[in-house]
Amino acid sequence: MKAVIQQEFGSADVLTYTDVDLQKVGNNEVLIKVAYTSVNYADIKQRQGKKGANDFPFTLGLDVSGTIEEAPADSAFSKGDRIIAFPIGGSYAEYVVANTQLVFKIPDNLSFEQAASMPTVSILSYILLHQIGQVQQTDTIVIHSAAGGVGSMLVQLAKLAGVQKIIGTVGNLEKEDYVKRLGADVICTYDDFKEEVLRQTNNQGANVIFDSVAGEVTGSSLECLAFYGTLVQFGNSSGKAGTFKTSDVHNSCRNIKGFSLGTTRKHKPASLASVAQKVIDLFASEQIILPVARVFDLSEAAQAHKLIESRKYEGKILIKV
Repeated sequence: MKAVIQQEFGSADVLTYTDVDLQKVGNNEVLIKVAYTSVNYADIKQRQGKKGANDFPFTLGLDVSGTIEEAPADSAFSKGDRIIAFPIGGSYAEYVVANTQLVFKIPDNLSFEQAASMPTVSILSYILLHQIGQVQQTDTIVIHSAAGGVGSMLVQLAKLAGVQKIIGTVGNLEKEDYVKRLGADVICTYDDFKEEVLRQTNNQGANVIFDSVAGEVTGSSLECLAFYGTLVQFGNSSGKAGTFKTSDVHNSCRNIKGFSLGTTRKHKPASLASVAQKVIDLFASEQIILPVARVFDLSEAAQAHKLIESRKYEGKILIKV
């Protein structure tokens, strides 16, 4: 089968489109014929060697949409079932293997393209908003990197939940109209968001801030977080660690919570099924639609990565297999 592999860490040019052997299917696993996979920023970090260790060669990618090709007789799946999944060993390939706990059926009216945009970002966003952040309708919230995949989803889910005020940050105000169309009330840049949040809240600060950037953004976020507010930290796309003083937390009764979907897939996979069903229903009923910025062929994975790194896109980047 065709797949994209890499033999070393480096730029997008290390990605190689080639022939590889099919993975072996183990117990409680299914073989999936891939329709689409998405490109996530985590793929970039892994390609560069900034996200854990890897044995070469390896294949990138977190999630897929497609159909079941082979399933255990005692499983809930049959050949031809339409699904989304988090595969084992990467997703940039024609066929992948996944544990049955991380495979979820999708209805016929949900296209493979739209389905591929959702697994990582929608399940992650739903958990961040409702379980980790525990956002209330009366809250003012801040969503950093609001034009990205997770940001786009967080804005829509918050709007759907009736959140009082949604403030989104972007690296470039050219993305302002896009984020406002998703449902954000106020858009600002990383340079001025602290002052704008305080102005919007009469100097009280935001109730919940979602931070996937880290670095200096984390410190500025704490400075405009309300007393008893919550900073939800779930990434460091800046490549730098965020820092804070313990006194900034206990004196103000602020909370800092962390979450990783990757850790949860590994250690608590069964906990994702109910959330997956909720977001699949939202997509199938078109209450949520994640814009797709561009679709690349599998052989064009390197170009997809270059577009992600340019940050000159809005929504999700997909790879058609």
